Order: sequence, then structure tokens, then C-alpha cells
Amino acid sequence: MKKLLILVTTVLLAACSSDSPTLFKPASVGLPYEVLVICEKDFWEAPAGRALFDVLDTDVPALPQSERSFRISQSAPAGFTRLLKNFRNVIVVDIDKSLYTQTKFKFTRDEYATPQVIMKIQSPSANDFQDYVTEHAQTIIDFFNSTEANTELKRVRKEYNREFLDSMKSKFQCELLIPMGITGIKSGKDFLWASDISNNNSSIMNFVVYSYPYKGAQDFTLDNFLHVRDSVMKKNIPGGREGQYMSTEHEFVSMKETEFRERYMQEVRGLWSMKNDMMGGPFVSHSVVDEVNNRVIVVEAFIFAPSRKKGDLMRKLEASLFSLRLPADRAIANSVHIPELIVEDTDTTATKK
Repeated sequence: MKKLLILVTTVLLAACSSDSPTLFKPASVGLPYEVLVICEKDFWEAPAGRALFDVLDTDVPALPQSERSFRISQSAPAGFTRLLKNFRNVIVVDIDKSLYTQTKFKFTRDEYATPQVIMKIQSPSANDFQDYVTEHAQTIIDFFNSTEANTELKRVRKEYNREFLDSMKSKFQCELLIPMGITGIKSGKDFLWASDISNNNSSIMNFVVYSYPYKGAQDFTLDNFLHVRDSVMKKNIPGGREGQYMSTEHEFVSMKETEFRERYMQEVRGLWSMKNDMMGGPFVSHSVVDEVNNRVIVVEAFIFAPSRKKGDLMRKLEASLFSLRLPADRAIANSVHIPELIVEDTDTTATKK
């Protein structure tokens, strides 16, 4: 099996075709994280179709209850007209041994509506298709997650909490764009917390930013992250009564090493709880090194939403974390972006039309 190479582009949102004027294109239909698969019913119910369904029918990671990553629907190619062509996220299955000798995918953005992405998976046979989607499952998931995150980030760039942005600049010399509705702000030493706790909603959305001196690679172990987070949250996010404070559920935490604007980033997901109380929920945290000030900057989103599903809301908030701009990023024009994923090896390629 050929080695899969993930090439992360740094194409900025402002340069993407999805940001170009679309005066004559209607608004897309469908909810965020809803995917329409275009293929024959017999194919959809066969092993190859079930393989694609299984890829999409995975859990959103690090939630207290199981929630599916995508809402999935299917239509035959004959039905892919008018309204369905305006669907938000589409996968078109194209099996033809006379046209294709290997499996590949290509995608277009805003072809019929906006925002929209259409992924076409081309393959010579159902067996090859099944092997391909199984092997590249995470890439397909990441592709649609990235697409939805960029759509949300584009929206936040137009409407964001300016008071929080000013606080970020003053305290950390950094920038972070968060939704306008999150208006409550608490400031501490090397710490900033924004929350909509006063809005009496069924969910409470939160962003936290904190920093600490950078000492070396040992700062980015999971044990160190847990130690720092627990001490910062205990000090800055107390509960309603004495002896209550935010803590991390250590057994429900996962860490991923990735990149953010060509610098190392530690991504941590997990569950938080309020010590000596019944409150809790999911969080996601990004940690990077601010080279200019020789410190680690941590940006985090967490929610308390006991009466509703949490997956879409968490992914919506996580998109804002990618708006972080460090002092070294100031010279980068339009540096708010989430990388596109392009898959490439000797047998499989992805191209943008």
C-alpha cells in the first residue's frame, strides 16, 4: 500500500474561490456537517457503499455521549438536479473502468451554490473504491471538517467580539476572534476568559486563553498539559461554592501533535468537570509557542450544555481557535485560515478544479 502524504497548503481564505463574489449563486441548502452522497441505491447498500457510510458515520471525538460526525443522506444520480445541486456538502461516486485505472478524488467549491463543496470520488471498480475510502477515511473526515470550520471562521471574521479582541491585544499582544454573543470577560494574571454565562441559554459557551514561560519540548507532554491546565483552571474558574473549581478528567483526554502556520501545535481534547459539583462537558485546546516572547500560548474552547447535543457547537467554537494570531504573525496578510488538505501519492491524487 502506497504511503499517503498529506500536503497542508497555506492557501488563505481570501484567496479561495469561495471568497470570490457569487452574485448569481443561491445560498446552499442543508445543515452544517450534513453530507449528501450521490450514487445508485444498489451501490449504497453494497459493501463499497457501506464502507463510505462507515467512514462518515463516526463519532465526534471527545464528547461525553456518542454523537455522529455527519448527517448522511443518499440520492441516485438521476435525482441530482435543481434543489439537490445546491446541497452544502456533496460526495459524488463515479465508478467507470473504461475511464479510470486508479481511484482518486477531486473537489470543487461553490459550483452551484455558496457555501458548497462537491467531492467526486472516481474509481475503476467498487472493490477499488471500497479499499480507497477505507484507507483514506480520516482524510475524508478531515476534509469536510476543515471545509465547515473555514465557513464558520469566515462568518466570525465578519462579526466578532471586539472587546475580547482588544483584551487579547492588551494582555497577550495576540489576536483571537470569538463570536459576538460571548460577551462576559474575566481577566487574571496571564489569563483571559470569555463566557456567555449570563445569557440564560441551554448551553454556556466559553473561551479561555492563558500563557506560561516556554522551557522546551517538555512543555508539550500530555502530563505537563494536564498539570498546567488543572492549576490554571483551579485558580481562575471557581464554582459557586467553596471547594468547587474546574478540573480535567484525566482518563478522558487525548493529545495530537500537528502544525499551525508552519509551527508546532499541541491539540488536546477531553472532558472537564467542576470539582465537588455535577457540572462538566467537553473542551478542545490548542497550544503553540510564541517565539517573540518565549512563552506558550494556550487557547481553549469549552461548553456546558447538559440539555443538548454538543458536537456541532464544539466544532463551531473550535473554528475560532484557528483565528489565533501571534506577534510573529502580524506581517502575514489575512493569516486567519484553516489549511486545506490535499491527498497525493503515486496511486491516488486529489485536485482542485
